[in-house]
Amino acid sequence: MSKIELIMPKMGESVAEATIIKWVKNVGDSIELDETIVEIATDKVDSEVPSPASGILKKILFKEGDVVQVGTAFAIIGGEGDADQENTSNTTSDKNEVQQEIEPVVAEQILEPITNGISSNEPIVIESSRFYSPLVKSIAQKEGILSTELEQIKGTGSNGRVTKKDMLLFLKERTSSTSVTVEAPKVETQKAVVPSHNTPSVPVGANDEIIQMDRMRKLIADHMVMSKHVAPHVTSFVEADVTNIVLWRNKMKNEFFKREGEKLTFTPIFMEAILKALKHMPNVNSMIDGDKIVIKKDLNLGMATALPSGNLIVPVIHNADQYNLVGLAKKVNDLAKRARENKLSPDEIQGGTYTVTNVGTFGNVMGTPIINQPQSAILAVGAIRKKPAVIETPQGDTIGIRHMMFLSHSYDHRNIDGALGGSFVRKVADYLESFDINRDI
Repeated sequence: MSKIELIMPKMGESVAEATIIKWVKNVGDSIELDETIVEIATDKVDSEVPSPASGILKKILFKEGDVVQVGTAFAIIGGEGDADQENTSNTTSDKNEVQQEIEPVVAEQILEPITNGISSNEPIVIESSRFYSPLVKSIAQKEGILSTELEQIKGTGSNGRVTKKDMLLFLKERTSSTSVTVEAPKVETQKAVVPSHNTPSVPVGANDEIIQMDRMRKLIADHMVMSKHVAPHVTSFVEADVTNIVLWRNKMKNEFFKREGEKLTFTPIFMEAILKALKHMPNVNSMIDGDKIVIKKDLNLGMATALPSGNLIVPVIHNADQYNLVGLAKKVNDLAKRARENKLSPDEIQGGTYTVTNVGTFGNVMGTPIINQPQSAILAVGAIRKKPAVIETPQGDTIGIRHMMFLSHSYDHRNIDGALGGSFVRKVADYLESFDINRDI
């Protein structure tokens, strides 16, 4: 049997790399077709990689904890007959073939355990469709290399990728250039770098408990810092009267469960109003690409979901406007359940264009959510509370007990001004307040 290279599969839109979490098989182990070889993690989802063929695991090219680019070979499978040959020695040509295959990737992973510990500087955001390894990004952050400079570096790695060697050569040439001449344009370029800030030292007492961040918490932390660094956040608040929705749900929830076998929560009702508002104001459903604003035609609605571990994940309902209320309810329940069971596929957390988060689940009346990049806005719905409110009637104003809820809309002020961001959340509230209490399911 000829050798088969196991290639890191593509696991969703915009997913460029995966981390090897655990090797299920060891070198020399027999492997059956479709048997799990390795457990991997991409962004926030853990997955298993099955074997494409039966055979013997001959080589493991990456260790647990290594980051592997999609499309890169990470292991080699062979047949029974060549086991002795593989375990003792390889021919020079085999060595060269394997070395050429893995060297561009392995070379950039050597210092990654060290760079994972760097937390003293805020990350410089690299906005590019070009792939950069974690090590290259770390060097760019540490040395203050701008995205525009990074784009100009000619990569000598596989498929033109920028390697550590390319970065060091660029830094050497830039340093030499700066020492020879101090041109005004060069100085101004350096001033454009956002200043980094050292994190304050934390005193640790004898009775303090130290908890190491897990992988997901590190990703969330980096993503949140990046979002605040990139986007100037503005938050607008509106209080909505959702009495009709509360009364309607209380009346219909038992019938809905008997008929559909699903719980009817408030979330899909809120989503329905948000989707109507997004259709009415499509510029909110947008993203920034350099100096361009991209208006997304698909309405892919993310739903922030708290996990039992305390971490957060955002499953996405793709083309959410294609679902009716029953479909939204089933989709919300399904994604929330599988998110808590860690059974989401990579595609189910990709491609969101707008996000909703229900802070009312925790008894919070409002919040100031952070935008889920590269989106431009996120809406938080607060806890529903009974409050005295003024009710306007043809006979005059009266005071009554109403079910009230705050909506908090955070948006990117680069492309969404206060008029649009504030009008949008008001429009969502209008749709909620005009909910038909006599509607059928």
